[in-house]
Amino acid sequence: MSQTVDEKMGSTHSLTNSFTHSPTNPSTHQPTNSSTHSPTNPSTHPPSSEIAIKVEHVSKKYCKSLKQSMFYGVQDIGKNMIGLSSRSHRLRKNEFWAVDDISFELKRGETLGIIGPNGAGKTTLLKMLNGIFWPDKGKITVRGRVGALIEVGSGFHPLLTGRENVYINAAILGMTKKEVDEKFDDIVEFADIGDFLDTPVKFYSSGMFVRLGFSIAVHCEPDILLVDEVLAVGDVGFQAKCFNRIGELKKQGTAIIYITHNMHQLSTFTNRAILFNHGIMSVDDDVNTAIGEYKRLCASEHEFYKEEIEKVVTGNEYFIVKNVTFLPATELNPGDNLDIIIDYEAKKNFKNIIIDTVVVRGDINYSDNFYFQATNNSFGQKIDIIDGKGSLRISFKSIPVNNSVVKLYITIWAERRASVLFWWRNILIKFRQFNSSTGQNYLDVSYSNKLGVN
Repeated sequence: MSQTVDEKMGSTHSLTNSFTHSPTNPSTHQPTNSSTHSPTNPSTHPPSSEIAIKVEHVSKKYCKSLKQSMFYGVQDIGKNMIGLSSRSHRLRKNEFWAVDDISFELKRGETLGIIGPNGAGKTTLLKMLNGIFWPDKGKITVRGRVGALIEVGSGFHPLLTGRENVYINAAILGMTKKEVDEKFDDIVEFADIGDFLDTPVKFYSSGMFVRLGFSIAVHCEPDILLVDEVLAVGDVGFQAKCFNRIGELKKQGTAIIYITHNMHQLSTFTNRAILFNHGIMSVDDDVNTAIGEYKRLCASEHEFYKEEIEKVVTGNEYFIVKNVTFLPATELNPGDNLDIIIDYEAKKNFKNIIIDTVVVRGDINYSDNFYFQATNNSFGQKIDIIDGKGSLRISFKSIPVNNSVVKLYITIWAERRASVLFWWRNILIKFRQFNSSTGQNYLDVSYSNKLGVN
């Protein structure tokens, strides 16, 4: 079941076995290019090999200025009314491409993950797939009924009750009143919002909106399910319930597109992912490759990943640091050892020094994301520095970090922290990805099967 709208203004043609709708007055419709969405009869599923979504060179632009955006809109409508092209493929002042020349296909029964930084264009793409926005360039073909959960509270009237909004939201998704009546109890049971069903939804929490919205979306028996990051709002129990239901839909042949920042969920529920950045699709590959590129992207763009080591204190007049060496390097494989050697020359004795080492996750702030923190005293290792030359060695054994970046903080104190002899921060250590494993930790795991044992 599908419909396609060409780049010509208002021109539509239906594909095989399709339900077609077209604007009654093409001159007032959004100019150009387009997409198609057909609330069709879900009982007739196309074969699993059939393409459910086809996106061909799709672009969508926005304007940074509200006043200019309104002016451009009036200008474009006026041009289209007299048969002139609005030249939507060209950027005007303060316009930018939120989605730029995107192409991909998704077959029935497949699950596609979409990842990328905030503002990369992920949600804009989903809104175009759902028919909320029309593309400025390119073509989108959607076959079948679409169930979507894109924004918290979207499709709900704040002054109406949850019960009333079930019918409104379901109608938007293409369900008839008879279908809603038949499935109403199942929708309410799955949402599990208790006595608040007859309460105006303006009093609902974000989690309650997600519960009711997701329940309606999955009970419309969609051929295509679009889920944005909103599931992160729900509690853990409801998230598990949602993913179980998504698994059931996938077995039934539903094509699923899922936007998330949770890499564990992505690797668990999808085997293919698209990476967006600044409106451009930079990766369309298996999920592990996409996750690796996403982390490298974050590492290159985030200020936290600046390469320069912050050398707050590098010795003093009594403790002269000659050289600092990282062995084997500052880019390692998961499970590798790392030795940090500090060559020094002491001008006096320092008894019972304290070497404080901190290992911090490289993707979130320092305060609540320690991998490790300890001193030599924590391990019962007393270290004295004697007048003369020497080398301090800090050895990390079999570091269990995978496909990630960490930062080291090293501080050397004189006895009882009377003075700082050495203090380096933001020492970047990069860990490669181990085969196809995901997650930020590395474990040496083996798998086996012993036959013939009861």
